Amino acid sequence: MVAASHAAIAVVQGNRPARLADAAACTLLAALALLAALTFRDYGLGWDDFTHAQYGDLLLKLYGSGLRDTRALSFVNLYYYGGGFDMASALAAKVLPFDLFETRRLVGAAVGLIGLIATWRVARRIGGPVAGLVALALLAACPLYYGHMFINPKDAPFAAAMAVFLLGLVRLLENYPRPSKTALLIVGAGFGCAIGSRILAGFGAVAAAAAIASLFAIEARETSLRFAARRLGGILLALVPAAVLATALMALLWPWSIASPLNPLRTVAYFSHFFEEPWRELFAGQLLKPPDMPRTYVLVLLALKLPVILLVLGCSGACLTLFEAVRGAAPARSRAIGMAVVLAAVLPVLAAVLTRPAMYNGVRHFVFVVPPLAVLGGLAAARVAGQVVRLRPVLFALLAGGLALPVVEMARLHPYEYVYFNELAGGIRSAQSRYMLDYWGLSLKQAALALKQAAPSDKPSTVAVCGPHPPASIALGPNFHLTWDARGADYALSLGVFYCSKLDAPLLADVQRDGVVFARVYDLREHHEQTLFATPPLEHGPN
Repeated sequence: MVAASHAAIAVVQGNRPARLADAAACTLLAALALLAALTFRDYGLGWDDFTHAQYGDLLLKLYGSGLRDTRALSFVNLYYYGGGFDMASALAAKVLPFDLFETRRLVGAAVGLIGLIATWRVARRIGGPVAGLVALALLAACPLYYGHMFINPKDAPFAAAMAVFLLGLVRLLENYPRPSKTALLIVGAGFGCAIGSRILAGFGAVAAAAAIASLFAIEARETSLRFAARRLGGILLALVPAAVLATALMALLWPWSIASPLNPLRTVAYFSHFFEEPWRELFAGQLLKPPDMPRTYVLVLLALKLPVILLVLGCSGACLTLFEAVRGAAPARSRAIGMAVVLAAVLPVLAAVLTRPAMYNGVRHFVFVVPPLAVLGGLAAARVAGQVVRLRPVLFALLAGGLALPVVEMARLHPYEYVYFNELAGGIRSAQSRYMLDYWGLSLKQAALALKQAAPSDKPSTVAVCGPHPPASIALGPNFHLTWDARGADYALSLGVFYCSKLDAPLLADVQRDGVVFARVYDLREHHEQTLFATPPLEHGPN
């Protein structure tokens, strides 16, 4: 597929369809940027936002004090993660005319757009302008990616960084063993930001090593071992400056990683077992603890939460690309590039299936596999369009319809796009009794605003909250005292999740999407409730 795509690029480069595809991609990116600018303030806060904001502030104080204020290096468990996004948001909040949490949403949107651009460029370099446009559209229409880029301070920035790294890796392999300075810069910056965000960036290093090793093996077989070894040595030497840049960025974004040479290994050990008191989450209609989730957890949720058009094209592209990478007919560089993209999309999922780690919060930890899957989908679409010229209008209609389905749902769910379930799951209405929806508690913002309008403004009120308190507190303001105890409370805010009880009290407001209740507001002034919780409360959300 990759070889055929390169041939197609040579034919269409500079012609009108290619220019139209590039113009459409730029227009789509501009539209997404405008949409983000108009809607970023709609998104509520979740369990971890307040803590992450504190982490970013502590990291700035670490550097502002000349490394003397080291509280960031022992702050809850966030020092096991990089804080680049948190620092950038804290700095941006000092100059932008928005509050800290609005700024975090805006910065998240900007980082998400970088991931979209990188995905477009990867697919375009491999498969041409049409492949790039389709990959961009697939990712933009993916609620898992689009929704998380506004709200997720860890997994979404990590996904964007991994997409940038993949772009650099593709450029590096194109010119093996003498990559350009630009390719080395992108590789170093991408991997540095990725490993400075999450230790899971190691999957990217494995994919890169496998791709380079495949080139070495092919050249050793087709020429000589000495020739292949000399070229391998050349690329490894060329990668030294990129490695230095990556290490410097990792140190800047994740200072704890260099506080001791063994700290990255300690991070791996920390995440190799479940690091919190296990709670229960809803999966396939059962309440299970994260360490007890089935081996198929990731596969099932990806199948139900990714748009069907992305699943079909992405999986088709993965199969075709892998077939061409192993059969030996394509040029060695093209085969290595194809292998790198397939591994970027498949390897983390395969590792989760084989090792069965503790899993929770849907598949937010696997957002980073979606951009390479979109690339593979773009390659598959371009391949089919190039082979069945007469059916292109039909294919375009099918693609447009397949993209329209998740886009319509995203509009209906806004600003809770991340809860999306596809047609295979029956949408969120069918999924609500079997899987977690608003596990991040974003809907408390809208519920809190409804309470603020309904409650008397002339006296303080006590509000019992089943869900994360900081989002409700920020939305309500200082006139409301928040508690976990329903006894004696004036009002209650409750998420529509299994661990929050449905109270027998007057309902002041609720937050709904597609007939599913995300949050409720109760008037408790004439009622005496003992507890908000159907199960023990989660006072601290998982990281």
